[in-house]
Amino acid sequence: MALLLAALAMPASAAHWNVDAAKSRLGFTVPWGNAPYAVTFRQWSADIDFDPADLAHSRVAASIATGSLTSGDEDTDKNVRAVEGFKAGTFPEAIFESHSFTHQAGDHYVATGTLSIRGASRPVTLPFTLAIKDGAAHMVGSAQVKWAQFGMGRDMGAELPPIAPLATVTIDLTATRKN
Repeated sequence: MALLLAALAMPASAAHWNVDAAKSRLGFTVPWGNAPYAVTFRQWSADIDFDPADLAHSRVAASIATGSLTSGDEDTDKNVRAVEGFKAGTFPEAIFESHSFTHQAGDHYVATGTLSIRGASRPVTLPFTLAIKDGAAHMVGSAQVKWAQFGMGRDMGAELPPIAPLATVTIDLTATRKN
């Protein structure tokens, strides 16, 4: 009887998911001059516990290696990794931690959480779609983030093309259920 009571007292936990890095992509796009600057992060990880039937116990913690960004334009990438951008030498990681999830309708959800870049933490709302079938999940979402809120791009210099104030962060994630 004591074992049963102990089991009932334990908090529920959502299913744990393992990200398939080969099938997943995380990046951002920002209007820069006359063309968008589109970046993919080569190194990032996410610790995911998620159950559509138990959003109260669902959570995500993601870590992004800021120095791993690539756009195909190495000169620009070096500048974005540097002091006026991510300042990757001093702040090698950006962190996203969820606070809550809400179900909108059908396969549409919203995650709210905190994004930390360069030592500054700001609230972020991430709308996403989610399809789960046979222990596999596919999630696609995007959120807009203001560069300046994280101390980025303030003094990029007059010689560079104008940078839009908003970056669109995109994620296309595939994962398999662990438990």
